[in-house]
Amino acid sequence: MNSKVVWNVVIVVICGILPVGAMSQQTDTPIAGSATLAVGELDFIATGWRASKLMHASVYNDTDQKIGSIRDLIVAPDGTVSVAIVDVGGFLGVGRHHVAIPVQFFTQVTPRIVLSGATKESLKAMPEFRFS
Repeated sequence: MNSKVVWNVVIVVICGILPVGAMSQQTDTPIAGSATLAVGELDFIATGWRASKLMHASVYNDTDQKIGSIRDLIVAPDGTVSVAIVDVGGFLGVGRHHVAIPVQFFTQVTPRIVLSGATKESLKAMPEFRFS
């Protein structure tokens, strides 16, 4: 399963199977967690990853060096996960550098999250992502 599909599965689980835009368009939208899912939908979800398990997970490069950790996930208006915010460096929260990485750049999510070709230095050289 490619990384874009994996991240999209994560957001499907987060949004309770409804795209973000669909929630405002429907008048009888069920509350998240109250809808009954068909067996096929359960099978689809079972192959994905919970966002809570991805949060703060270590990110490695293709040479097996830990280069950061997932800080947050950004959801696009169409309901897909578009960007992962990766924390690089720092100690106990001091000196940490946040960078935005498009999810298609991740080459693997399991058993580890892999960002091929990246190093701590290359990520630290990227413009810092600032939460608004």
